[in-house]
Amino acid sequence: MTVRTITTSTLKTLKNSVIGNPAAKLALAQDTALIHLLVNCIKHPSTTYVDTQESHDDIRIESAHVIASISYGSEPALVSLIHANALHAFLFALSNMKPHDPVQLKSALARGLRVLSTAIAEVVGPSQLGLRTWSPDLRSEAKVALSYLFEFDCLNIFLPLLADPSSQINIAIAQLISTTVRTDAHRNAVIEWLPPAERSKEIKGRRGWEKKEMVNSSSPARQGGWVVRLLVNFLQKKDIKLQEAALSAISSLAMENTVVASTLARVWPDIVDPPLNIVLNLTKSRSTDVQLTASLCAAHVLRANASHHPGSIDYSAALNVIHVINRVLSSSSETTQNKIKTCYTLYHLVKDDRDLCREVYERGTLEKVVLLAKHITPLERTSEWEEDEPESVLALREATLTVIAAISLFDNNIRREVADDLHIVPTIQVSLSHKNIGIRHAACTCLRALSRAVSIIRTNIVDSKIGMELFAIFKKEDEDPRVTYAALNTVCNLVNDFSPLRPKLLDQGLLPRLMQLLASDDINMRVGALWAMRNALRKSDPSTRQTVMTHLCWPRLVMLCNDSNTEIQEQAMSILRNLAEDEEGVDYVFESIDKETLANCITSGLESSNEDVTHHTACFLANIANGSREQQDFIFAHAHIIHAMHDCMTDAKSDTRCPLISCIFSLVQSNIRRKHELNEAGITSTLRHMCDWTGGVISMSPGGHHRIHVDDDKEAAKLARSVLDLLEHSNIGDLL
Repeated sequence: MTVRTITTSTLKTLKNSVIGNPAAKLALAQDTALIHLLVNCIKHPSTTYVDTQESHDDIRIESAHVIASISYGSEPALVSLIHANALHAFLFALSNMKPHDPVQLKSALARGLRVLSTAIAEVVGPSQLGLRTWSPDLRSEAKVALSYLFEFDCLNIFLPLLADPSSQINIAIAQLISTTVRTDAHRNAVIEWLPPAERSKEIKGRRGWEKKEMVNSSSPARQGGWVVRLLVNFLQKKDIKLQEAALSAISSLAMENTVVASTLARVWPDIVDPPLNIVLNLTKSRSTDVQLTASLCAAHVLRANASHHPGSIDYSAALNVIHVINRVLSSSSETTQNKIKTCYTLYHLVKDDRDLCREVYERGTLEKVVLLAKHITPLERTSEWEEDEPESVLALREATLTVIAAISLFDNNIRREVADDLHIVPTIQVSLSHKNIGIRHAACTCLRALSRAVSIIRTNIVDSKIGMELFAIFKKEDEDPRVTYAALNTVCNLVNDFSPLRPKLLDQGLLPRLMQLLASDDINMRVGALWAMRNALRKSDPSTRQTVMTHLCWPRLVMLCNDSNTEIQEQAMSILRNLAEDEEGVDYVFESIDKETLANCITSGLESSNEDVTHHTACFLANIANGSREQQDFIFAHAHIIHAMHDCMTDAKSDTRCPLISCIFSLVQSNIRRKHELNEAGITSTLRHMCDWTGGVISMSPGGHHRIHVDDDKEAAKLARSVLDLLEHSNIGDLL
């Protein structure tokens, strides 16, 4: 760039030259002197570079426009702006605005701050619309910049602008909130923020022991905070752009936030309808943009409200959202961008909720998404196809596959319809090899959902060879880690005992690749690698067990059983459990781990605060109890195991208590002489308490230290009665 004299004319020319021109953006990004000059103009334009006839305000406005134009879509440009402290410059300029400054200047600065902050937040993630890839260095610098934006002093600069008389400025700040709030920490910082006047009023208005929201019913905290209160007020204006921006901001603040969501669902003193009803009414707006934004907002509020109460979703409200989704997906005139937004709205509505997935399946929404995915995906792979596809179509394919995966996750009937009736597998197959990372990731995620059905693995996945194509992606060491992890989750299903692909995957390098991933710094990758080994060992033959343990190694397995991370512990204990599924497997474990070490692993597992760890440990113990007399005696030879079993029986849930009682039954059935040791450990007494239970919670000792939390523990009580019957009615001589 050769611009050195800063005038409104040169700045407008510069702005027009970079819009939609990546090469021009790159050239400007590399001109660090010009970037710094533009940033300085925002703060305080220097007369050295300004025509004296030009307005300083116009220079600052056009400089803000140029920076906004280059902020998004160019990694080098964003790096240059971060290095030039552009974010600080915008905040500094806004903090020094005077009452007589023109509204156009304040609006340009607010818009520039919004665009730059959005670009930074998109790098930090998580992305709001699909997968993106950024250099580690940029991501690291962007994290620092975004953290700065949410510091208290910075919030004091831009959040008050929500109360500015200008709707354009209100819109910019609401949009800033909607695009930059992506973590709980940032969400809470915005929700809890108050203007200085209300801050002091809140402090003075309550006594030390009172919670601030209990002081009066019109407290900002009672209405989700000062920011949420203003945003809800914007919803009642007639300005469509303001409504859309406010809905987006509320959506981001309500996402996975029960406090805000519950506040929006109840009646406020100064509003006739609960804010959620206002949002739902806006799903019927004449503007499609408002409809879609209101639908996403409603989805987040509904899901956050029901997050602590499974099955409590407001289905009548959810149907409003589903109606909008079905309309947009069915329309041939809707834009690709709107269909992308619709898919992600659907995703946020149904994600991890079995009942809502079933609801959208029965209402035809899933079929519409599958047909859309097939319509935009040519099945012939050509380089021209990948090169010529618009970015918007790529994003839509990623969105459709992502939501298909979410809806298909729980129900075999849904999976079978998607695979057998709607024939989605060829679309997934061609997407697995696409150059776009987001599409490959979504295809892997979709295949993972389908591979949870035994019939689909044995037919569609084997016959189409898509399972082996995914395995090839999984083995690629230069693949994007997110794609590798999605493929790993699918591999976990493909190596189960019911999968015909298990032997082939083991023969073609599964275990060496899993060991590579087990050495990863990513905890999720490590857990997934162990999960795949766990599934490969389930109902396996001695040869498979030895092959797996040759790679994993016994000392490493022992270390993993005592890992500080409970997810790692869970998988390690499950591996032990699957290794010991039969007598030959129990022998293999005892031959490979010394008894003291094994006893300590078992005790550690039973004493874990994690229910999954204790469950797998209890099942492993039950397997040992089915072994030889010597292996059963091992349990009684270590008193700490017996005491840990007793404590676990009194504190654990039914699915952990049942295998422990089964273990005791096997031990007693083998040798009634163990009755004395069971009495000493308090186990017999605990079994009697379980049989006597008629409802509620039972205290297992006079001090109430041990308590059985029983919901409907009939199976455990039945097993306990079997053990007591054996103890009370058997003769010692008969069982020797």
